[in-house]
Amino acid sequence: MTNLPPPAEELRILDAELRQLDLRRAVLLRRRVWLVHTLRAAAAPQPAQGTGAAPGGPPAGPAAGAAARRPETTAPGVQNVLLVLGGVLLTIAAIAFTLVSWGHLGIAGRSLVLGALTVGALGAPVTLLRRGLRATAEAVSGLATALTVLDAYALHEVAFTGADGVGYAAAASAVLAALWAAYGVRLGLFHPLPLAVATAHLPLLLWAIAVGAGPLPLTAVLLATAAGGSAVALRAVSAPVRVVAVVGALGTGAVGVLSAGWLCWSASDPGSAARAAALLVVAAAVALMTGRFVPNREVAVAAAAAAGLCLVAGSAGVLRVSVPGEWTVPGCQLFAMLLLAAERTSLPLPLRQGLVRAAAAVQGFAVLWAVPLVAGSVLGPAVQAVTPWSGAPRTVRDAVFAGVPAPAYASTVPLVLAVVAAALVVAGRRTPRRPAVMVVALVLGWAAVLVLPVALQLPYTAGLVTQAAVVVAALGLAVRSDRADGGPSPLALTALLLAILTSVDLALLSLASESATIGVLVTLTVLFGAAGRRPRHAPFTVPAALAHATALACALGASAGLRPPHTALLVLVVPAVAALIASRSSGSRATVPVEVAGAAAGLLALALAVPDPPMLALVLSLNGVVAAATALRPERRAVGWAAAVLLPAAAWVRLAAWEVGTPEAYTLPVTGPALVVGYLRRRRDTAVSSWTAYGPGLAATLVPSLLAAWDDQHWLRPLLLGVAALAVTLVGARLRLQAPLVLGAGVLALVAMHELAPYLTQVVGALPRWVPPALAGLVLLVLGATYEHRLRDARRLREALGRLR
Repeated sequence: MTNLPPPAEELRILDAELRQLDLRRAVLLRRRVWLVHTLRAAAAPQPAQGTGAAPGGPPAGPAAGAAARRPETTAPGVQNVLLVLGGVLLTIAAIAFTLVSWGHLGIAGRSLVLGALTVGALGAPVTLLRRGLRATAEAVSGLATALTVLDAYALHEVAFTGADGVGYAAAASAVLAALWAAYGVRLGLFHPLPLAVATAHLPLLLWAIAVGAGPLPLTAVLLATAAGGSAVALRAVSAPVRVVAVVGALGTGAVGVLSAGWLCWSASDPGSAARAAALLVVAAAVALMTGRFVPNREVAVAAAAAAGLCLVAGSAGVLRVSVPGEWTVPGCQLFAMLLLAAERTSLPLPLRQGLVRAAAAVQGFAVLWAVPLVAGSVLGPAVQAVTPWSGAPRTVRDAVFAGVPAPAYASTVPLVLAVVAAALVVAGRRTPRRPAVMVVALVLGWAAVLVLPVALQLPYTAGLVTQAAVVVAALGLAVRSDRADGGPSPLALTALLLAILTSVDLALLSLASESATIGVLVTLTVLFGAAGRRPRHAPFTVPAALAHATALACALGASAGLRPPHTALLVLVVPAVAALIASRSSGSRATVPVEVAGAAAGLLALALAVPDPPMLALVLSLNGVVAAATALRPERRAVGWAAAVLLPAAAWVRLAAWEVGTPEAYTLPVTGPALVVGYLRRRRDTAVSSWTAYGPGLAATLVPSLLAAWDDQHWLRPLLLGVAALAVTLVGARLRLQAPLVLGAGVLALVAMHELAPYLTQVVGALPRWVPPALAGLVLLVLGATYEHRLRDARRLREALGRLR
């Protein structure tokens, strides 16, 4: 049921609704009138230039011109420009009066003029603010602040002429800063407070300079000034004041921290270093307090990180003069580790994060400090390849840094790297980026163990054993990581790459001694060959085993006194083994890397055999046999082309070594196999053209023999070539093959022309001179008479050739 109000209540409600509707209607009507007026003003035509009114329109007056033109600037902007310009001009005038026209007035007059101007400028903003002229008051107050500076200068020139300039500047800056701050707060003006804050950074520093303070007090003054600026920045409400305080605190704080750090690191005794370190501790405390109260989280983190770095730098400076030099960096690491304890304190989260970042930065600097020794340990053994088997050195460092000074303070590098690696392992348990962290920890741990023999100057043999142990450990870690993760992992891949890198470094390091070289290469070949039995690791370990086997073959040849061409026969064992392994692992990921390693060994064998042509021919033929065996696999048919090149090249090199000049000796070994291959191919695929199957093989012999026969003065070569060309032509005609028919007939015709050319020359010389033109005319006449018949015969010949296969 509907609950209707009483009649009187309902009437009251209706009257209220009608009043609201009337008010809304009045607002809409006023809005409509304004819109109509605006549209009419926009649609009115603009007056022509130089006339007073548009045709048919109302007269153009000042109001119409003002409405047509849009102002290029705002009234407040014009006001500010005028006020600022006026204040600047007045300030310049006051400075000119004070500095240039000072001598035209006496002491009383000068004091009265400046005092009157200053009092007037300071009091004028009060009246202006009461009248609401704030911008003008700001301009006049700027002039007043400039006049106070001139008053301070005048006071020094008149009343304090004997005072020290720097000390007077310190006192004047303090008084002016206090005066401007009180003036700005009292009147609520904009610019005096930032100016007061900027000037407040000067008194302490100027006072310290005036009293002749040393570097340590000056640094303390800078840090105290930075602390004051930080406090002002934290408490200030006005944005300009806060910006000026932050800039001043950062500037003085940065200079103070750098000065304290320089004093700490350049100290010659623990006492001086401790005093400078105390200043760094003060700077760290200021940074922590700032980060504690600053509202911005990123600023708090940065302040805490800076505090942590200051603490570590101070401790490092004290350690530098208290302990041996090689323990400075480990000591810094220890203090950085202590910063990590902040995570278990009740400090705010941003401060804890900043301290942790500072600790991480220190560890990064420690790793960079260790890079020279690690790089030298990895790259240094390559020098042994220049003078192999020159004799085993006494220590590993002598072998790595042969003729080059080792980095200073290298004995603690393994400890530094191990500490960082251990810290990463511990931290990796609590981070979502655990795989990446563990990979970095593995690399650092590997570097620590790698440089351990060099840092400790272990004997040469102990260094070889240590690096071999690193290879074994890296391979074992790769196997274990795969088992734990159930598949290939970044940690396993990194371990494999480190094992291969270490094995190369170990092989180069062993070149100092003949026995060490052979023993190390045998060990590495067996080790990587055994690791290659795991399918996941085979793409890396099997090629590494083949590479070490190649180096072992070269070492065995050199040890046996073999010349490089004869050593190439030992190296050829590696391509043969690689082809066998690839055939058994066909289709796996290791196939291509194994074949690439075998091909590289084959190329090395060719390079070794180049000085001896007979041995080069043998190496080429053996490489061709390996390639032909590889081409038997269905997916490696393309390798047959390499075999087709290597085997004839071997025959040619052998013939060249025998000084054989007959071209058929070079071409027939190519023609025979080529014709056999073409015949087998046509048997499998009848659509193959005779030019594809037999053309290359026939041309390989017929064309060089024809060129040789053309300059041959004897009769045997042309006769044999003609008989061979005739046989090829008859075979082509019998089997209806286009390539043998055309090639054989062409060669036969050219041989016949070559043999008949002398007789034709004699006959032409014996005939009268009118006979050749007559014969030519007769031939042309006969050809012209039978043109159509000849064309038909040519067409039939072309069709017959086209029907051949």
